[in-house]
Amino acid sequence: MAGALIAGLPFRVFFSDRLARDMIGDVEMSGKPGMPLVTIIIPTFNRAGMVGEAIDSVLTQDFLNFELIVVDDGSTDGTREILNLYREQIRVCHQPNRGVSAARNTGIRMAKGQWIALLDSDDLWLPEKLGVQVNFVQSHPQALICQTEEIWQRNGLRVNPKKKHQKLSGMIYEPSLELCLVSPSAVMIKKELLDEIGFFDENLPACEDYDLWLRIGARVPIYLIDRPLIVKRGGHADQLSKSPCLDKYRIQSMQKMIQNGELTEMQFLATRKALKEKCRIYANGCVKRGREEEARVFFNLAGEL
Repeated sequence: MAGALIAGLPFRVFFSDRLARDMIGDVEMSGKPGMPLVTIIIPTFNRAGMVGEAIDSVLTQDFLNFELIVVDDGSTDGTREILNLYREQIRVCHQPNRGVSAARNTGIRMAKGQWIALLDSDDLWLPEKLGVQVNFVQSHPQALICQTEEIWQRNGLRVNPKKKHQKLSGMIYEPSLELCLVSPSAVMIKKELLDEIGFFDENLPACEDYDLWLRIGARVPIYLIDRPLIVKRGGHADQLSKSPCLDKYRIQSMQKMIQNGELTEMQFLATRKALKEKCRIYANGCVKRGREEEARVFFNLAGEL
C-alpha cells in the first residue's frame, strides 16, 4: 500500500480497502476505551485531481479512531464532486475562498477530537502515520505536539532535502527562526494547546505555519518521530511555498514574537538577530527588483533593531 501511495496512483484504487474497513463498524471508528479521538483536517482549494488521494491515504490508516474534516475553501473546479464520493465517511465544510489559514481554522473549530492532525491536500500519509504518533504521545504524556519525518517528491520524483531542512526535536525555537522546520502534514497537536496559543493567523497569505510553529516552539518542545511517514509532494504551480515574499511574512511573524513580550532573554536576542538579517536580505531583494521605497523601509527597520 505504501508503494502505491508514493507512486501517486488514482484515488479510486483504494476504494475496496476503504469499504472493507467500513465493515469493522461505527463503534470502532467512533471511539475505543483509552484511545484518543484524533481530528484530521484537510484544507483544499481547486485540487480535484489530488484531494481524493489525500483522503484515501487517511482512510487507509492502521489507526481507526479518527474523524476526517475536509474544508473546501471555495473551489471552482470539480472538488465538490470528488468530496461527494466520500460523503458517508468524512465531514465536509464548504466556505467562500478565504485562504488556507481560514480553512484550517474552520476545521479546528469543528473538531471533536482531543488531538488535531493536519494534512495538505497535495500530500499523502503512509498507513502507519497516525498510529505511530498516537503511540508516541501515549508513551510520552508530556508531549503536546509531535511530527514525523517525510519523503519529498518534486514533479513525481523523489528528492533529498538539503541539510538546512533537517528536522530537529525538542525546544527548536531558535533554529526555526531561519526557516520552517515543521511540516503541517507531519504534525499532530493537542487541541488544548491550540486553544491556549491561538490558531493560524488569517492575515498572513503565506508562512502562516511558520508563524504558528514559532508561537508554539517558544513555549513547548516540538518532538520529532524519526520515521518518514508522509509524502510531501511539490512542483505544482499553486504552492504557497513558491511565493517570492516569504521573507516578508517571516519578518512579520518575528515582529509579532518580539512584540508579545513572552520570549525568554535568549529567545528575544536570537529573534532580534534573525529579524535584522531577514530585513537586510529582503531589502536587498527589493533593490534588485527596483522597489527602492520598500527597500528603504526594511533597511531602516534593520537599523533600528
